[in-house]
Amino acid sequence: MPLDLSRIKGVCFDLDGTLSDTDDEWTNRLQHRLHAVRFLFKNQDPTSFARWVVMSSESPANAIYHLMDHLSLDDTFASLYERFVRARRSTKQSFILMDHATELLELASSRFQCSIVSARDELSTMRFVDQFQLARFFRVVVSAQTCGHTKPFPDPMLYAAQAMGVKPEECVMIGDTTVDILAGKAVGAQTIGVLCGFGGAGELRKAGADLILKDLHEVIEAFKG
Repeated sequence: MPLDLSRIKGVCFDLDGTLSDTDDEWTNRLQHRLHAVRFLFKNQDPTSFARWVVMSSESPANAIYHLMDHLSLDDTFASLYERFVRARRSTKQSFILMDHATELLELASSRFQCSIVSARDELSTMRFVDQFQLARFFRVVVSAQTCGHTKPFPDPMLYAAQAMGVKPEECVMIGDTTVDILAGKAVGAQTIGVLCGFGGAGELRKAGADLILKDLHEVIEAFKG
């Protein structure tokens, strides 16, 4: 189903698997850790196995985070993670920007109010934004610690819409997992599921995605109408 572009006044972007090529980042890290036992894999190359592990972990990880959110433990988890990151500040994390991300952000921000709505902790979310100098594109950046509950609860979407000065139903949520789609649907927003991250077409469709696209280039084309 095509987007109703006439409805859109605000765009909410997920981070991991949407703007940040996190699956490749995590795959590379796991592949590196498996190097010592590479003889166990076909052609001594653990790449395929590492990617399978990362992609297979998406649904269980979402379920665990959702459970913590129901128990009001998600903020505690994010806070502990942030302390861990601060303790390792001497090791700078380098992110990978998703293909066509800058082009999409330039187009979207020229026509709509834009925000990040991420389930990441605040520290690493801002490190991503700062690494690629993306702050100019966003009216607000919402992390896992911004609201009482994170995605798939509606709280982050409501917060972002208010900060952008638009109605929640005038937003479109762009993300790669079911929690992104569910958060968007919970506030009446349109939703775009992208297949460049962790989620699969089947689960995104089941969650109610209005549009499922291969990558950010296809999102650009959708915004052009």
